[in-house]
Amino acid sequence: MQSPSVLPSVLKFTKSSVLKLNHWYIAPLVFAVSLLAQTPAAPAPLMFRVTLSPQADKQYASGRMIVVLSSKPPGNGDMYAPQSPDAAFMWLAAQEVRHWQPGSRVDIDADALAFPAPLSQAPAGDYYAMALLDVDHNAAYQFASSGDLYSKIVQLKAFDPAKAPPVELTLTERVPLENPGVAGPTLPRNADRLDFVSPVLSKFWGRDIHMRGVVLMPPGYATSGIRYPTVYWTHGFGGNMWSIEHKIAPRYAELLSTGKLPPMIYVLLDESCPAGTHEFADSVNNGPWGTALTKELIPHLEKRYRMTGVSRGRFVTGHSSGGWAALWLGVTYPDVFGGTWPTAPDPSDFRNFTGPNLRARPVQNFYRKADDSPWMLVRVGGKEVESVEQFARQERVLGEYGGQMTSFEWVFSPRGEDGRPQQLFDRDTGAIDPVVEDAWEKYDIAQMIRAHAGVLKPKLQDHIHLYVGTADTFHLDESARLLEQTLKELGIRAEFTFIEGRTHSDLYEGGLIERIAREMEAVAHPAATTRRQP
Repeated sequence: MQSPSVLPSVLKFTKSSVLKLNHWYIAPLVFAVSLLAQTPAAPAPLMFRVTLSPQADKQYASGRMIVVLSSKPPGNGDMYAPQSPDAAFMWLAAQEVRHWQPGSRVDIDADALAFPAPLSQAPAGDYYAMALLDVDHNAAYQFASSGDLYSKIVQLKAFDPAKAPPVELTLTERVPLENPGVAGPTLPRNADRLDFVSPVLSKFWGRDIHMRGVVLMPPGYATSGIRYPTVYWTHGFGGNMWSIEHKIAPRYAELLSTGKLPPMIYVLLDESCPAGTHEFADSVNNGPWGTALTKELIPHLEKRYRMTGVSRGRFVTGHSSGGWAALWLGVTYPDVFGGTWPTAPDPSDFRNFTGPNLRARPVQNFYRKADDSPWMLVRVGGKEVESVEQFARQERVLGEYGGQMTSFEWVFSPRGEDGRPQQLFDRDTGAIDPVVEDAWEKYDIAQMIRAHAGVLKPKLQDHIHLYVGTADTFHLDESARLLEQTLKELGIRAEFTFIEGRTHSDLYEGGLIERIAREMEAVAHPAATTRRQP
């Protein structure tokens, strides 16, 4: 799932140049209630006429055109973020555009592919509009990313979408181009950029595949001559190299330099990919990322840096989707890592996959319960504010690649005849494909532990240290409780900490980063840690 938004800056992730909460799809409930309360005659489709300015692009352009209609002024003055809390005020429409010549225009039917409903059905009022051409088809992961084209925001006074003439917008701006892993800010002292070409991933894809990140060394590393425990960290959904270099690395470097973290090497790994997050799992769609990490990258790093090079000195941690990756790596490779510290991991027991039970028979519906009430996905302030169906439908408008649901399918699903991952559920009806559902069982961490308990039980004793808030925004505490129950039934000792009242976003308030680091140090240096205790 998404990265947290209200944490120490170490865990605030950005999408391009605008800080935003990825996939916090708070549904436009005011609009939805308005639609339910009235049944007007179907209006004519609302059209957006978008011109590609030569100043934005000198060559033809292609991509996914996304138009945003919002009843709330933009907070930063020049860009909207449909996956932010302001999504409650937004309507979206999208259409593919190919070989678009500079100076020409295209008409976008705002009713054909829209959320939460055809835009012509939006109530009359004051609005703001903008358009974005998603050239790399990753708006569901990063709404405005490197190279995308967008328009200035236009105010529409007393606008009635049911009767309005076409809305004129012009793409004049371009998101600055980036070169991941090469161009970036000045890294903190004792930090190196990591750019490793994986042989096994490159063979899978038929081209060079880079594993990127930042390696942080503790103060005194250059002169100490000693070897250090190593922490492998990865981000949640929406993170990337930009956020690692601009936010994560500086924050961890500060904590190391001030002694708030014990002296360890931190490897901050980028797990983003065109499909979303690969989560360091071997997948028929994304490739063997777990193998690449454990068999190639870690040995490479341990030859280059003074790492202890033993399992009790290797740890893995991450938040949200990164938390799932950390848990998966810790359970799948218990001989490689001395422990895993996932925080608010994506569903770890598929008996509650953000609501639906993927082990239930007969098969459940992904959108609705047996009584036809919706599965609710997002809760804020103790209130349910968005359903799984709304989440999936908005994602479909933003694009076919990089969304949270499609990202899960790229990791968990078998490959279809068209070469793409098979969908777990029908996006219109929520009907689950039982064949695909059965294939997902391979990635159900709780089920994997049950199936291989004889081998895993001795290896996983005191190995899992999971943290999650009792008010987690995406109900991930519910899945974690099922995993905890499974481990107790199997006699596997694990530490589950449910922090009262904490959500997906504020889990790290109060020094959780430092607490996790101290627990890791106790595993790496148990005798020294014991001596330091009062």
